[in-house]
Amino acid sequence: LAIRWGVKPTLLTGLSMLSASSLGFAFAESIVLLDLARFLQGVGGACMWAAGMAWLVSAAPPERRGELIGAALSAAIVGVLLGPVLGGAATVLSPEAVFSAVSLVAAGLAAWAWSMPAAEPEESPGIAAMLRALTRPAVLLGFWLFTIPALFAGVVEVLVPLRMDDLGSAGTTIGAVFLVAAAVEAVISPIAGRFSDRMGRLAPIRLGLVAATVMAVLLPLPGTSLLVGVAVVAAIASLAVFWAPAMALLSDAAEETGLDQALAFSISNLAWAAGHVFGAGVGGTLADATSDAVPYGLLAVACGATLTGLTAIGRRRAAALCEPAA
Repeated sequence: LAIRWGVKPTLLTGLSMLSASSLGFAFAESIVLLDLARFLQGVGGACMWAAGMAWLVSAAPPERRGELIGAALSAAIVGVLLGPVLGGAATVLSPEAVFSAVSLVAAGLAAWAWSMPAAEPEESPGIAAMLRALTRPAVLLGFWLFTIPALFAGVVEVLVPLRMDDLGSAGTTIGAVFLVAAAVEAVISPIAGRFSDRMGRLAPIRLGLVAATVMAVLLPLPGTSLLVGVAVVAAIASLAVFWAPAMALLSDAAEETGLDQALAFSISNLAWAAGHVFGAGVGGTLADATSDAVPYGLLAVACGATLTGLTAIGRRRAAALCEPAA
């Protein structure tokens, strides 16, 4: 849609869906209407994410792409943190008041976006070109580097609450740990993106892979809730180091193959969703059949192998630069 209609109409469509679905959450009296509202909200969110990120990157100078992607990811994380706050407010005030307010905010954002200029839609190579791009080494590398933290996050989000529950933690304690971890991630993402603009995309990614490998080894070891919480925050922080650089790398690689940014972010959405679902489902199943150490160990192997591959790529590039010209 962002390709065919343009980023602005697609974003406005998504905001309209968010506004309408919020009114559904406020006033619907049946589970069917609530489910339909949630489905509409999900479609609207997809439109907003793909079009909004494509609009941001197309308007941003290339030398600041990583920083701005990191800032957008940080804003998304803050939005996730505000979700439980809104839910709590709805229990204190009323669902009608809180979700009506969300609907008004969405309408206000739509009016603001309407007033801003955006590039007109251009001829696009289409979905088939996106699938072909996934066979290109640079795009495939970006896809994999964005999948790894999603895999890791999926495993953590399933196993850590269960582990902390076994250790006697209350639900509020578990929620507080993930709240702190998300806040740390929101702070690190724009910093990592800015670092990737200045030092290259792979520099923070390598750093994040080293830290993620270490944390994958350490996560199944703690025997107290406090140590598990500290390990979780450290693990999420290590993933935050290469979320934004990996997305920027994928955006750069897709652009070099002739894809527009809307399709580039469709690839990143596909990588995140596949990694998160696979990590949660397969990681939980493996842990249930064996122990938590098995999925964490496989994550450590995946991160270590990826780091080794990136190191080899860096050496080949350095060797190529040192070769005398013919």
